[in-house]
Amino acid sequence: MLRLPQFGVATPDTIEGALAALASSKNAHVVAGGTDLVPNMKHRIVEPELVVSLENIAALKGVRLDDDGTLVIGAMTRLDAVANHPLVIERAPVLAQAAGIVASPQIRRMGTLGGNVMLDTRCRYINQTHFWRKSLGWCLKKDGTVCHVIAGGQKCVAAASNDTAPALMTLGAELVLRKQGGERRVLVDQLWQVDGIYNKKVEAGELLTHVRIPKQNEGHRGAYGKLRERGSFDFPQLGIAVRLEAPKNVIAAADIVVVALQARPLRVKTDGLAGTTIGEASFEAAVKAVAERAHKQCHPVPNIPGDPDYRRAMVPVYVKRTLLAAAGLGEAPRT
Repeated sequence: MLRLPQFGVATPDTIEGALAALASSKNAHVVAGGTDLVPNMKHRIVEPELVVSLENIAALKGVRLDDDGTLVIGAMTRLDAVANHPLVIERAPVLAQAAGIVASPQIRRMGTLGGNVMLDTRCRYINQTHFWRKSLGWCLKKDGTVCHVIAGGQKCVAAASNDTAPALMTLGAELVLRKQGGERRVLVDQLWQVDGIYNKKVEAGELLTHVRIPKQNEGHRGAYGKLRERGSFDFPQLGIAVRLEAPKNVIAAADIVVVALQARPLRVKTDGLAGTTIGEASFEAAVKAVAERAHKQCHPVPNIPGDPDYRRAMVPVYVKRTLLAAAGLGEAPRT
């Protein structure tokens, strides 16, 4: 049996109360749905002195549409609610799709959008029991000085595995971060750094409160494809988020972001898509060229379960199929 370590719990019912609780300890961690934090605590990957629960803070829940067309989603909104909300489906279909295939139905009913955005990086050598990791001699991410993925590696290569992150990047989403004494907004694109130990540029005591998605341009479409061993529950071995702007079926803009390859989501080049018409030969040729460039650009390493050569071979396949799905020419791959 894996037991939790001893820790204190704070259950504030306001954002200000949560910020005060976070500031009260140098080793405080936020818990939203708990679907990732609790297993990590049992494995002694995270050993907080204080856990600050956000469950009772109503201000962090729900979806609304501002007067300027911005879609605002509370960080504590359950993934299942995000996936099925009419406003999200209409205005951010790539996010609805990504949120709808995170893990399993039970976990989506507990896990939150904020929790998925702030998900810790994962690696086959860190997401193990304390006994297993000790027997191996630890690793760069926790307690050790050796990378077991890259021989002689001096930087942790644990992978970003959050399905909603690439979707939000394609949408130009903005995060609202609060701390005692102030608030700041940061584009999701600017959140990341290439560091598997901690891949987010977040200050101590900061709390993600809301995700803001700007009104999309005319002809907006999106899709999310996911490679995983099983059709449910698994983290992505490869995640592909696609956004297209195609008024009257002519591509005006395109964006593709890939996740689960490295410590941060990776943007794929889309040169050649703009100006093509969906359904015509020029579009099909451009999709093929983008998929081939993605294969050259993406280089999985053996940091998460799944053969890295197979994962790389699937990059052009999943990019092509997800692009076609966004264009309305098929279904996004899900396994």
